[in-house]
Amino acid sequence: MSEFEGRVAVVTGGGSGIGAAIAKELAAAGAEVVVTDIKAEAAQRVVTEIEAAGGTASAFEANSAVAEDNERMVQHAVDTYGALHLAVNNAGIGAAPQPIGEYDVEAWDRVRAVDLDGVFYGLRHEIPAILAAGGGAIVNMASVLGSVGIAHNAAYVASKHALVGLTKVAALEYTAQGVRTNAVGPGFIDTPLVRSSLSAEELAALEGEHAAKRLGTDAEVAALVLFLLSDKASFISGSYHLVDGGYSAH
Repeated sequence: MSEFEGRVAVVTGGGSGIGAAIAKELAAAGAEVVVTDIKAEAAQRVVTEIEAAGGTASAFEANSAVAEDNERMVQHAVDTYGALHLAVNNAGIGAAPQPIGEYDVEAWDRVRAVDLDGVFYGLRHEIPAILAAGGGAIVNMASVLGSVGIAHNAAYVASKHALVGLTKVAALEYTAQGVRTNAVGPGFIDTPLVRSSLSAEELAALEGEHAAKRLGTDAEVAALVLFLLSDKASFISGSYHLVDGGYSAH
């Protein structure tokens, strides 16, 4: 595959999970990929896998919640590969469940700083570079919780809802100039962290909340992201696409 040959991409939070799957698929499809993560060793591990498979990538340590790190990330992409065409603002965190009336204010600030402010900072520096390269596409990683709520997760739910709105504004401002922006909302994804944090009964109950009666996979999310970044999605911008196995259908 060479669908993204000649394109340069950045993937934040690319050191594990969904971000790693997206970075690997982009590289396999020909893109030159900057893999960013707050953990340098995690980003480098993904880059090593990409290079072993014949792809091109570089690791970049960055904290998405820091505006200057986003600026340096974009500059690294331009300095290393000559341009920036694609961006996936994937980095995100959660917090321990707690009701709003008891919510830890520092936890609220910490989650919002990464899940919302971090995406804004990314867009702030990615969009000018993509415009300078002649256009491209951006995907912001929301969640199924960008469209529905869940108790005891106020910071995450609020940030993901706001991210969907931010995505729409970016699309309204820049689609006509050649930069498409969309959001993706994964349902609950099957990861070692999810499995280790739930009992067998809790896992079965969570699976049952999905019409598919199972959790999703990183690869299923990556497939949707790559489609939205591709020229096949040339008339798709400003929208929010669920990949949630029917979780939000009831």
